[in-house]
Amino acid sequence: MQFMKRNYKALLVVLTLSVALLGFSLFPSKKESDPEKDKLLIELLTFVIEKGHYDPAAIDDTFSKGVYKDYLNALDPSKRFFLQSDIDEFAKYETKIDDQILNKELDFFDLTYTRLMKRMEESKNYYKEALDKPFDYKKEETFNADYENLPYCKSVSDLKERWRLQVKLSALSSLVEKQKLQEDYAKDSKKSIEERLKEYKESLGERITPELEKKFVENAKKKQSEAPKTFEQLEKETRESTLSSLNDNFNFIKDLEREDWFSVYVNAIASRFDPHTSYFGPSEKERFDLSMSGKLEGIGARLQKKNDFTEISELISGGPAWRGKELEAGDVILKVAQADGEPVDVVGMRLDDVVKKIKGPKGTEVRLTVKKTDGTIKVITIIRDEVEIEETYVKSSVVEKDGFKYGIIYLPKFYIDFEDQNSRDAGKDVAIEVERLKKEGVQGIVMDVRDNGGGSLKTVVDIAGLFIEQGPIVQIKSAAGKKEVLYDRDAKVQWDGPLVVMINEFSASASEILAAAIQDYKRGVVIGSKQSYGKGTVQNVIDLNQFVRGSTYGDLGALKTTTQKFYRINGGSTQLEGVKSDIAIPDRYAYLKMGERDIDNAMPWDKIDAADYKIWDKQNNFDLTISKSKTRMQNNKQLQLIDDNAKWLDERNKENVYSLNIDKFKAEQKALEEKNKKYKPIVDYKNAFDFNSLPYEIESMKNDSVLKEKRDRWHESLSKDIYIEEAIHILNDLQSENNKGLSTKLKKDKVVKS
Repeated sequence: MQFMKRNYKALLVVLTLSVALLGFSLFPSKKESDPEKDKLLIELLTFVIEKGHYDPAAIDDTFSKGVYKDYLNALDPSKRFFLQSDIDEFAKYETKIDDQILNKELDFFDLTYTRLMKRMEESKNYYKEALDKPFDYKKEETFNADYENLPYCKSVSDLKERWRLQVKLSALSSLVEKQKLQEDYAKDSKKSIEERLKEYKESLGERITPELEKKFVENAKKKQSEAPKTFEQLEKETRESTLSSLNDNFNFIKDLEREDWFSVYVNAIASRFDPHTSYFGPSEKERFDLSMSGKLEGIGARLQKKNDFTEISELISGGPAWRGKELEAGDVILKVAQADGEPVDVVGMRLDDVVKKIKGPKGTEVRLTVKKTDGTIKVITIIRDEVEIEETYVKSSVVEKDGFKYGIIYLPKFYIDFEDQNSRDAGKDVAIEVERLKKEGVQGIVMDVRDNGGGSLKTVVDIAGLFIEQGPIVQIKSAAGKKEVLYDRDAKVQWDGPLVVMINEFSASASEILAAAIQDYKRGVVIGSKQSYGKGTVQNVIDLNQFVRGSTYGDLGALKTTTQKFYRINGGSTQLEGVKSDIAIPDRYAYLKMGERDIDNAMPWDKIDAADYKIWDKQNNFDLTISKSKTRMQNNKQLQLIDDNAKWLDERNKENVYSLNIDKFKAEQKALEEKNKKYKPIVDYKNAFDFNSLPYEIESMKNDSVLKEKRDRWHESLSKDIYIEEAIHILNDLQSENNKGLSTKLKKDKVVKS
């Protein structure tokens, strides 16, 4: 039984103001743990990885250099704690960590741990001193946020200056935000409270509770009686709120024990074997693939950490954030505020602490200050709600073009419940949707697995088997070199008509296996991003406690390690290269680094012998269809604009120096907003199609207003989707001449019936 965990890397977005909100990775407490337990953990880690990993790296000087670099980056990613003299002292261990590991020595860890604790304690004085008096925002100063290439400070005075500039940028961003809010309110004050309440409701994109309405009205009346704050008042407020946030950050992380910090060191070792091998300390087991989905009340978004920053990795379909239409995957959360409370900086805060701030009871309000991928800062208000798992299941829609009817099947993930064989799973559900679409008389199907990060391998085989007669679907190679081929053994073809599979950069693991199988059989056309994510490996989570009997050390945690590798039926791996689309369509993130191939120690691509399979020979105009699509895209101005936007985002990613002069800072933000207007047609785009639910769902909607709202929203998003539009064109091109004759007949029948 194979199972692929959802695990794809976050977007490498342009962190224009990433430094604006300061935080810290971890702040170790004084509590010491047992060194013997730490040594045992190192021994267990290397033993399990060397015995179970698919291709364990040699623990040598090269390995040591990688651990050294990753570990120091984890300790001080923004280079605002360690001095160059500290690094010089640490450097003697750069090629000795392999020896430390093999000899179970902790000298390097002890040195860095003790030094970081000292430097962090000292840093409190730096930011407090910087925030003690007003900043001169007319002074010509800049700050370079290129942390990767930023040198460590050579002296304490240099480090203090770096802190001052960082804190100043943090306060400046807050000050400009407060000024804008005050200006916006001044404009709104000319409107009645009723008008403003209506706009407030519309901005949320959903109904709000009577309690929130009452609170909004009370705040509006209160603000009406307040005089506008002066620049000096706002400046002071920003310094106070920045100080409060920094103090909160230290308070949040003081409860960490030494073993939590040791986990960081152990992870630096584990992750050098490959990016998906990692250690989970006792308190971290439940944080694996941390999300705010399921039956919990929150905003309906999955978060993941990128150095000091918390990024939105996915929105849960049907959830509050998804319904609000403003938050997007790739957004970086800078601040979190409760209702009308003061925003709290969350940069550098632990992921679970950020989640705690965002989660909350149904019906309450949370405000997120986010950094968009284009560099702009936006405050997004969301009303928390219960996030329903139902929206992770497959769903379908129908659409017509030139008298033909087509089906769209959207699969968010390859789900299954291994504990209950009678429960829903993606394989069975997709089969049901195909049958429903057949009953509607569709002449082509789009299988949409964009943003699908994987799931059950069994369901991939079942789904691919719906579209071929029988044969191999995927090859798997284990650590011992044993090869296994998984087959569809059912000769029945549930759908033998035109097929399109849609992928993007976030289609990973199971999604890539499905797309690869369809492509290798030449069963359908794969369209989307230039290539999928490129995760062709399988991980297993191993409880380390099972290897130690009668341990007095307590819980030793767990290890997630790579144990197998996937191969297409043509013999090529999906690792790194992913699946290359037959028809690559420009997208906003085409030039940003976001795939497995962009990770320095990712496992390599390779190939094995091809499996024995027979190419599908019932689609005689496959190559012509691809040619037509490429010609169509070359002349599409909307796609040209998207490609231009992608290139601009790539350029923005390289800009790291920002002005701390308030006038220039505002001018930079205004320039970004003006530039964004050029790309507004991307968001406003609407295709020429109408999408509809199937009859059974339409019947259910009569008594289920929530389902109707969800499907209306989905159909609205499909109507704005240029990629779905091209998929429909491709299905149309795949039709044979006989089917085109049938189309004419269908049109005539429609006229007669009407």
